Amino acid sequence: MKFEEKTTDIIKRIHDVKSFRFRRPEGFEYKPGQYILVSLTVEGKVVTKAFSLSSSPTEKGHIEFTKKLTGHPFSNVLDNMNIGDSAVISGPFGNMTFEGEYAKVALLSGGIGITPMVSICRYCTDMHLDADIMLIYSNKTENDLAFREELDEMMHNNSNLKVVYTLTRASESWTGCRERICENMVAREIPDYRERHFLICGPPEMVRSMEEMLIAMKIPKDMVKKEALAGY
Repeated sequence: MKFEEKTTDIIKRIHDVKSFRFRRPEGFEYKPGQYILVSLTVEGKVVTKAFSLSSSPTEKGHIEFTKKLTGHPFSNVLDNMNIGDSAVISGPFGNMTFEGEYAKVALLSGGIGITPMVSICRYCTDMHLDADIMLIYSNKTENDLAFREELDEMMHNNSNLKVVYTLTRASESWTGCRERICENMVAREIPDYRERHFLICGPPEMVRSMEEMLIAMKIPKDMVKKEALAGY
């Protein structure tokens, strides 16, 4: 489905991350974890980029994607958008989805790769699904944790959801995990990892590393879904 819509809300998540909301047109259906293509005019040319939806299908009034602001031309156009500005959107695309079809899942996320995981967690929480969800969310510093308040609220409302935050450049006051996602961490935080399906999303190098890790941990390939997000 392809359509043009105006922004209805722009939300600053953290210092360098914004969410952009558009009216959800009638007939636009998607699964949690899918992505869309967004076309904008950049330096006089139409440029199209892919964005995972950070909204949930349970949110009927809007769709939302979220962008880390990088200073690149496309990113700058988004950063300068105002409510009422338009974008051409097409989709949905992608198969890194989860709608409760597995009893247990593990979500491994790095940086802005949290966006489809937020969609999945919101969907499962809103639908009161019984699925056991473990999310490990890796970032550099505490200030880089987009959607932390939203995830904490979902954990409060969903006893089947557990989120582990881990930082690679944590401050002295940080009391959580202080390491990259690795075999030891997964085994420690998710003792029943062999019983779970895995979803991975983050920068390409992080996704490759997580794939190699899961192979070493003897997780079958058909129990792993992935989405690599290139920066721009």
